[in-house]
Amino acid sequence: MEAALETSLYLPVKTYLEGLGFTVKGEVMGCDLVALSDGEPVAVVIGELKQSFTLDLVLQAVDRAAAADEVWLAVKASTRGKGRERDRRVLKLCRLCGFGLLTVLPMGGVEVLVEPVPWSPRRDAKRRSRLVAEHRRRRGDPATGGSTRKPIMTAYRQRTLAMAQALSGGPQRPRDLKDLAPDAPAILTRNVYGWFERVDRGLYGLSAAGHEALAAWRAHPSAAGLFEAAAEPL
Repeated sequence: MEAALETSLYLPVKTYLEGLGFTVKGEVMGCDLVALSDGEPVAVVIGELKQSFTLDLVLQAVDRAAAADEVWLAVKASTRGKGRERDRRVLKLCRLCGFGLLTVLPMGGVEVLVEPVPWSPRRDAKRRSRLVAEHRRRRGDPATGGSTRKPIMTAYRQRTLAMAQALSGGPQRPRDLKDLAPDAPAILTRNVYGWFERVDRGLYGLSAAGHEALAAWRAHPSAAGLFEAAAEPL
């Protein structure tokens, strides 16, 4: 129930950050949301969502900070404005850590309680580049921030589904699929989901598990528009 309620915070926070000029996508590399600025160098903003202000939320933000330029914490606005998020000690903690703090209001807007301030932790360049790559490779915004206990439509899964769609019409060679996924040979070789099978030397088809997965994902909301555009590179 808690996770479902956390997803209700996603759209207001996404709308707010988009109003600041960012492109926002949910559930990127374990972060509830990641927002990127246009242009180079790219600005990376990570957001974490919780129903209330907790130590776990702060610890998550501390973990994310090395991969981001800004970290925003977002919590549901407490009734009558008497929740922990308005405690002066909490506001001071956010300022000391350099985190922004938002509350999501009952009508769906947000209120900024603390602006993120410049902070220079030791950067995790590898993790940062993976976040940027995953964000840019995803087609659209297929995952709602705050989702748990269900498969996330990652960029890798999108590429793999596009290949499965192509192979549903008959076996093909890896090079024939590289327009859909530049790493098609590696995807076929690793066969992480068990969707593919080698039918001849250098020739691959869709396994029974692949046909089942394709049928299931076609009906999944996060795959909306994916198969219609499967002819385009992912």
